[in-house]
Amino acid sequence: MIKIRKGFQNILRYHNQKRTVLFFLLLCITANTILHAQKSFTITESLKITKINESSYLHVSDITLENGSVFPCNGFVYVHNNEAYVFDTPATDKATSSLLDWLQNDLKVKVKGVVFNHYHNDATEGIDIFKSQGIPTIASEKTALLMHDDNQLQPDVLFKNTMTLTLGSKKIINTFFGEGHTSDNITSYFPDEQLIFGGCMIKSINASKGNLANANLNQWPKTVSKIKKAYPNLKIVIPGHGAYGDSKLLDYTITLFQTEK
Repeated sequence: MIKIRKGFQNILRYHNQKRTVLFFLLLCITANTILHAQKSFTITESLKITKINESSYLHVSDITLENGSVFPCNGFVYVHNNEAYVFDTPATDKATSSLLDWLQNDLKVKVKGVVFNHYHNDATEGIDIFKSQGIPTIASEKTALLMHDDNQLQPDVLFKNTMTLTLGSKKIINTFFGEGHTSDNITSYFPDEQLIFGGCMIKSINASKGNLANANLNQWPKTVSKIKKAYPNLKIVIPGHGAYGDSKLLDYTITLFQTEK
């Protein structure tokens, strides 16, 4: 009888140990899941980063408008093989310096260049910071001309209507499809991710029409329709301001400006 009781106690002890190990494993898995779910983080008060996937990062910085209000601005970083391209600078020199510091010292990548989506200062403000570090600044000829007329520094590398950049085996296709938010706005397409950075030409869902000072309202929906036709399988669309999403952002932008009278 004593032997049976001891055997039963050993069985209970074994199962308790198994439950303890299982609980510990579940705890580790849960903690790991939570850690990887935390994709958005703050670099400084003026710069936030969201990791979209292993190659793609959204950078968000604030621009202060003439009326004193603060408006968040999107840019993009594409990373592969310890190298990166930046698409639009953050909205201030301070935030631009913070972004480069994070890329070089935390992410440990070499920044090969920055591409300007269009000539407005929410895309180009940090050009002097890139130039001071000898990092190539890239823009279309149209953008360079408008930057010159706006008394901005000139980009180093120019292209006419399209330019393909590479990071290892990955391609980045920068294309001028037509006028919209400005007469020079381009789209940067990342085929491996089925992703575009559309800048201010693309609106987030429920966004207003925004700054129309240099817009071509007639061409805007036509240009975005060309983008949609060129890239029918997009998974990720990043606008110049607000939340990113999928190709519904293209549909929303087209509809928004088709109603312009």
